[in-house]
Amino acid sequence: MNMMNNETLDGLRARYEAFKARGLKLDMSRGKPDAAQLELSRPMLDLRDGFLSEDGTDTRNYGDPLGIPEARRLFGALLGVDPAQVIVGGSASLNLIFDALTRAVLHGPLPGDTPWGKLPGAKILCPVPGYDWHFGMCDTLGLEVVPVPTYDDGPDMDMIESLVRDPAVKGMICVPMYGNPSGVTYSDETVDRLARMDTAAPDFRIIWDNAYCAHHLYPEAERRDHLKNMYAACAAAGHEDRVLMFTSTSKMTFAGGGVSSMAASPRNIARQAALMTYQLVCYDKVNQLRHARFLPDLAAVEAHMMKHAAIIRPKFELVLEVLERELSGLARWSKPRGGYFICFYAPKGCAKRIVQLCAEAGVTLTPAGSPYPHGYDPDDSVIRIAPTYPPLEELRQVMELFPLAVKIAAMEMRN
Repeated sequence: MNMMNNETLDGLRARYEAFKARGLKLDMSRGKPDAAQLELSRPMLDLRDGFLSEDGTDTRNYGDPLGIPEARRLFGALLGVDPAQVIVGGSASLNLIFDALTRAVLHGPLPGDTPWGKLPGAKILCPVPGYDWHFGMCDTLGLEVVPVPTYDDGPDMDMIESLVRDPAVKGMICVPMYGNPSGVTYSDETVDRLARMDTAAPDFRIIWDNAYCAHHLYPEAERRDHLKNMYAACAAAGHEDRVLMFTSTSKMTFAGGGVSSMAASPRNIARQAALMTYQLVCYDKVNQLRHARFLPDLAAVEAHMMKHAAIIRPKFELVLEVLERELSGLARWSKPRGGYFICFYAPKGCAKRIVQLCAEAGVTLTPAGSPYPHGYDPDDSVIRIAPTYPPLEELRQVMELFPLAVKIAAMEMRN
């Protein structure tokens, strides 16, 4: 039960000014691993067993533009496809996503398709609250972003099934598991409806950014979310080419030095590979090799990710406990079982003011509006809380301030 009824605006502001006087400089603007998480992967840097991949390729040299076999096998297991249907890239899946969208704009998704850039008003559906970088890359490529609200089981499928009757709607981009920042994992029904729906555009593509496919907070299966295999669902519905799936190790190993991947149908992979011919000779195969040796299979990934969970789980639990104690009845928030974010829904019209109050007291949050295209949240409500980066003691200080800021903004709005 929150204490709003027992507090005055003057009293809240006095507490706020006392916090502000501490002169803190704390950053919670992005969902980054903390230093302890990065240290977990330090042993990966030891390549004492040499530089040859399992097929004999010297990873220090040119070759294998689609990735070394053991890396393709690892990502095939993570994404639930045959390794032959995987391209292994550089340190960020965002690069692969941007490249895939760029190729669709310049060349069309498959041979014979009209390049999206030659069509007037090509549109991409974006579930909201969503990932600001997705919106930005669509804007950069001249693709019109169409926001679709997200519910507990995924995006509004009735709305999506209506929108895709428009041939200008060329695709959808989303984080389907432990969504950024919603925390939502798409239900089996949502996956099936996305896979089987009729689209006016025959070259409709779903950009399935499965960034948090292994990022569970709890070891028990019943305390985790489970995401149905999107490629299998599309293939079963007769739309094998519909989905392009992406993930990376950026929040498994080194955020700035991971390995990314794309998985798709054989035709999509052949198309991407052909258009990559003059883009690069190969990605960093030495990094692929060190990752494949450090994380040789799903069991190794599971064991490693539970070490991550042990570090970040107390942070999520701290934030949720404080929110429940201080703000229950005043606001609502997600209670994710994995991923990197808690989605906070402030009283309508308060998000920008809350972020401003926190900034003026030395705590940097993600800008209000970021989870919406062009930074426009029609309710000025959603704030993305990223608990992972600050050490636990710093996070405790943040969570002293945040409820104060929410209460002040809410009381100012009422007055």
